[in-house]
Amino acid sequence: MVLTTRLFASIVMVASAAVIGAVLLSQYWGGLAPCELCLLQRWPWWAAIVFAAIIWVIDDKMPLTWAALLLTAVFFVSAGLAFYHVGVEQHWFRGPIACTATPGSGATTIDELRRQLLATQPVMCDQVQWALFGISLAGLNLIGSLVMAAFCAASAAWLVPRRVTA
Repeated sequence: MVLTTRLFASIVMVASAAVIGAVLLSQYWGGLAPCELCLLQRWPWWAAIVFAAIIWVIDDKMPLTWAALLLTAVFFVSAGLAFYHVGVEQHWFRGPIACTATPGSGATTIDELRRQLLATQPVMCDQVQWALFGISLAGLNLIGSLVMAAFCAASAAWLVPRRVTA
């Protein structure tokens, strides 16, 4: 089977839609409220769907190698965001102040404490809500993003014309 531009774009669209669908199902059906970083991690998957749809429509007008490289970059951005979120969950990095649990509030008055509580997100970015085999949703996103980046990079690498030395 030959990997055509439309087939490549279709694979990326289906995989990205499956990820977004699973995330939305876990939110609306499963009751997992997303944190600020979770919402941010969805954007590259949406971008991949849009880019793949455009690539699918224009078909052969865009070389498959360039399409694969573009989507490789999108999935590496997704992997970077997921890695950051995993790091926040594991306390390797400090997360956004609005959605990271802090040991002490530092408030000296009731009004300061009230302002801090109202500014705090209800779902904390550094607390894992759900995990599969010890891997959080951010970790699963990291794995999925790296798999898709590898697929796109491999598609680009295999399609580069080879020089024949005689």
